[in-house]
Amino acid sequence: MPSKANIIVGLQWGDEGKGRIVDLYAADYDVVARFAGGDNAGHSIVVGDRELALRIVPSGVMHPHVELFVGGGTVVNLETLIGELNALAEIGIDTSRVKISDRAHIVFPHHVERDKAGEAARASAIGTTGRGIGPAYVDRVARTGVRFADLMHADESSFDTLRMTRDYAERVRPHIVDGFEYIHERLAQNKRVLLEGAQGTLLDVGYGTYPYVTSSHTIAGGACTGLGIGPGAIGRVIGVLKAYCTRVGGGPFPSELHDERGERLRRQGGEFGTVTGRPRRCGWLDAVAASYAVKLNGLTSAVITKLDVLSGLERIGIVTGYRLGGRAAHFGDAGAPGLEVEIEELPGWDEPIDACRRIADLPGAARNYVDRVRELLGVPIELVSVGRERSQMAH
Repeated sequence: MPSKANIIVGLQWGDEGKGRIVDLYAADYDVVARFAGGDNAGHSIVVGDRELALRIVPSGVMHPHVELFVGGGTVVNLETLIGELNALAEIGIDTSRVKISDRAHIVFPHHVERDKAGEAARASAIGTTGRGIGPAYVDRVARTGVRFADLMHADESSFDTLRMTRDYAERVRPHIVDGFEYIHERLAQNKRVLLEGAQGTLLDVGYGTYPYVTSSHTIAGGACTGLGIGPGAIGRVIGVLKAYCTRVGGGPFPSELHDERGERLRRQGGEFGTVTGRPRRCGWLDAVAASYAVKLNGLTSAVITKLDVLSGLERIGIVTGYRLGGRAAHFGDAGAPGLEVEIEELPGWDEPIDACRRIADLPGAARNYVDRVRELLGVPIELVSVGRERSQMAH
């Protein structure tokens, strides 16, 4: 039988540290495939004293045996892609491992211009990255988009008004493949395939905090449409969440902290956007939102990141319930006026945890916090990150 692909998705509003987790897991896989989003999905990987920021190329680049596939559900800026390929080649990485589906769509400069103009015209800004992602997806749905397949078959006359695209096309053509055949061949060969989500569950265009969402399906189900595989091809679904919550831009954020505690989380966690540099809004972990994400993705297990950022806090909050008009509310009510949150407070810890390599070795209060998150999510916790370097993981 063909192998099954496993998925890693973010459970919050993005920025959960998925890239680092995918990079860690990728050591045991043959292929890492990205299924949605564009160069608005920055992820940083820290290896020793080197930090590598990527926007399009999937995580796992530091593992020489791993194939890197950009699936048909993505929209790709050619200039950004080529910049990444060149930067990777400069540090000795074999970029022939990077393949792009012929079904992926191209983000052009006019998409970027439309994105910025549209955001400026809104009465209430969504907080897009201004990278042209939304307009590229609009053109895709309107059936006026340009796919990588079109680059494969274009002749000189096709580029009369797109001189720059002609040069880019020559550079990326060796990386373009039939995306459907590519992924199905590898599954049929029993290759170990890991599917990488972008952004986070709560930014999904259909099931996130609409309209303050991204322009693609970020949830596990999006992997099927983004790569052209059926649900039966999916094995495990692993969710990544920070030990607290952040989001960038506008939109509902029930657990947001507007005081020194929120500022401390931002400062200690280095909570500034990889792509934009914008400061992220910070708050307690929201278990209502996380439980919603668990169900929406059909989660089988979870990874907690940045537990070390909570060290030194006397008390740590978790949002365990919503109330609206005197009744219990659900995540769908997250943006409703008058929403109130129920916060459960747990004792904090002062001990450093960066040297812990087993969850059982964490200080008692930190271990209790992890156990409580596990109870609230209802799925096993596979790993807990206790520092920035990829080896700083407790199992």
